[in-house]
Amino acid sequence: MIEGQSKARFFSNKMGFILSTAGSAIGLANIWKFPYVVGEFGGGGFILLYFFFLLMIGFPAFFSEILIGKITQKRPDGAFRELSKSKIWEKIGSGTMWTGFLVSSFYSVVAGWILGYLYEALSGNLLHIQTIPTAHGHYLSLMEQPFWGLFFHFLFALVCLWFLLGGIRKGIEKCNKICMPIFFVVLSLLLLWSFTLPTAKETANFFFQCNFSKITPQAVIIALGHAFFTLSVGQGTLVTYGSYLKPHSKILSSASVVVLTDTIVSLTSAFCILSIVSFGNQNIQFGPGLIFETLPTIFSKVTGGYALSCGFFFLVFIAALTSQVSALEPLIAHITEKFSLSRKTSAALVVITSFLLGIPSSLSQSTLSSLTFFGNTFFDIMNFTTTSILVPLGGLSSVLLLGWKFGVHKAFEHLTQEEIHYLQRRSIIKKYFLISIAYIAPIFIVFVFAHAIGIL
Repeated sequence: MIEGQSKARFFSNKMGFILSTAGSAIGLANIWKFPYVVGEFGGGGFILLYFFFLLMIGFPAFFSEILIGKITQKRPDGAFRELSKSKIWEKIGSGTMWTGFLVSSFYSVVAGWILGYLYEALSGNLLHIQTIPTAHGHYLSLMEQPFWGLFFHFLFALVCLWFLLGGIRKGIEKCNKICMPIFFVVLSLLLLWSFTLPTAKETANFFFQCNFSKITPQAVIIALGHAFFTLSVGQGTLVTYGSYLKPHSKILSSASVVVLTDTIVSLTSAFCILSIVSFGNQNIQFGPGLIFETLPTIFSKVTGGYALSCGFFFLVFIAALTSQVSALEPLIAHITEKFSLSRKTSAALVVITSFLLGIPSSLSQSTLSSLTFFGNTFFDIMNFTTTSILVPLGGLSSVLLLGWKFGVHKAFEHLTQEEIHYLQRRSIIKKYFLISIAYIAPIFIVFVFAHAIGIL
């Protein structure tokens, strides 16, 4: 068992768990992806759709994985085996840890780009960009340099390793207790600044106006998928963090706070970014390049553009850091326990291997750009395989394990007496969890998976 049975094996308190779990959930999906999909699919209508799926699939799956870890006090492989009494389920649980590890390899590459753009911002290089073609050219010039991508990919891995070496309390919890408050302060300052822009009112109206003509079948699938992926479900992280909770810890309120916080961050990020890019850009091209190819054109046009550019990319860097640390933790915990290695040895091994696996993804934008499989680069294949196939399967396994193999009623008996009494007094909330975990969440996850592999 990791770090023995000492107090250091657990989160120090409720706030440590909330900040660490929020750090895992809040990442590039909130700040990079959510703003451009909201812009692309009509604002308010898409947000309502996202809220619906978050309630029906995201929260139930999120709660299920934390509960699995808390009940068993074990990492995903051991947790799945204990609840199912099956070696097959043990392998499925082990697979979720490897999914998180695979995600971390290319996630580190994207985080390296963010770190590289933070350096560009600090150097003042983004203040000379005034048009989208110029921003696009600057983006390509950086991506086509193999050393640039590899260097920041390596630097990001080093920062992650520094925090992971400290273990649960002195590493992960400390990382989030430092980084998350800074994150919220910077995001709040960015929000206040966004309110001063003449486009703020227009953006607010965009958020409240429901343009259902933009809600295509693709928008439905994207909203469904994003509600699932944004909470770090299906990667072994939440089961692992649940196992770091003391047996009598309350999880219902903690999980609710994390999901609410994650949602607020997504909405705030979308409002800030869409307000900023609307300022000075008549024809916004929504898409993955929004923060790299559209946002930089604003920094030279506004007062305090230098501080804005530095603050924004520092914000995204922190979000990427806390998510990456969480994604790597399950495998580090597993190796430490299974092979009786020291925490530091396991952390170094996992981070180094993740970095090495990420090298082809990094070079996919430069040296290996011509090496494709059915038109897809190595980076594209890693991204699709993990986020579109392995992550949904991992999330599906968790809700099926808790909802059918072990049983939700039986699982709820492991909540604290106060939580059990709360659910008994509010039967509608209990029914919501019972139905969503056993039926609704699995069905929607299957839809995500079917869409990913081309059936839908």
